[in-house]
Amino acid sequence: MVTDPKPSLRDTGARVLRTEGDAVRALSEALPDDFETAAEAVLATKGRVILSGIGKSGHIARKISATFASTGTPSAFVHPAEASHGDLGMIMPGDLVILISNSGETAELRDIVAHVARFSIPLVAISKGADSTLMRAADHRLLLPNVEEACSLRMAPTTSTTLTLALGDALAVAVMERRGFQPEQFRTFHPGGKLGAQLSTVAQLMHGAEALPLVSAETSMPETLVVMSEKSFGIAGVIEGGVLTGVISDGDLRRNIAHLSDRAAGQVATHSPRVIAPELLAAEAMAMMSENKITALFVVDDAMRPIGLLHLHDLLRAGLA
Repeated sequence: MVTDPKPSLRDTGARVLRTEGDAVRALSEALPDDFETAAEAVLATKGRVILSGIGKSGHIARKISATFASTGTPSAFVHPAEASHGDLGMIMPGDLVILISNSGETAELRDIVAHVARFSIPLVAISKGADSTLMRAADHRLLLPNVEEACSLRMAPTTSTTLTLALGDALAVAVMERRGFQPEQFRTFHPGGKLGAQLSTVAQLMHGAEALPLVSAETSMPETLVVMSEKSFGIAGVIEGGVLTGVISDGDLRRNIAHLSDRAAGQVATHSPRVIAPELLAAEAMAMMSENKITALFVVDDAMRPIGLLHLHDLLRAGLA
């Protein structure tokens, strides 16, 4: 008796991704009818967006709540079992509740459903049970398509949880974009790690005016070298009337080494130097340094007056590399 060979691990992995990807694509082409009203309800919420679910739905609810919270919508996860033992007090008038249940008949959610009905708290339901108890109780119904799970047994929550997570992301991002959520606000909720560093502004990382290595155009190069040595940035700015007109770098010193001691700063400097504005992102400064093969940038205001200095080491310490 010949049996069919088992598919390779790679083939199985690819099949799962195709199955889930096709389901997400189909959902994107047929969003639930209440999607817009649910998003408007989130935007109108004065309190927090509360999410809850049990089992795998609970894990997805936690992630959607975290996405809301990090993109400008106050949010929290309430465990349904804990809610039945005192945590219902965390759900208050002014909040909005999103409950997740694949079947729509999750018994553990009943106390939350009764609580929101009692206090007229808006309820959004995410489920594939169109005529389920949960969907009938909801003000806004985000109906999931009844698709097959990606596992060979068609039982383990795979495609269904992926669809729920994707729909939650779609709701959170739609709300985020309608609010006009900006990168600087995003950084407020993501101060750590490389993401926080990339969202830092030049002003947040730069050295202030007191640290600037500045000389006049008439300053002799021996005096200029003293200033460069004292400030330890490997660079000096040349100013005239308070305006930055040139920069002296190590490269300028090497190009003028033969007659360096006989020259003034204005004769050695590179004029029309590359500079950066304080409100730009530190990631943009890193890109400018990399593109031009330089290690420091003067930070200037609209009138080209130097107000700070950003060194490559500052960006590295902040975690941009």
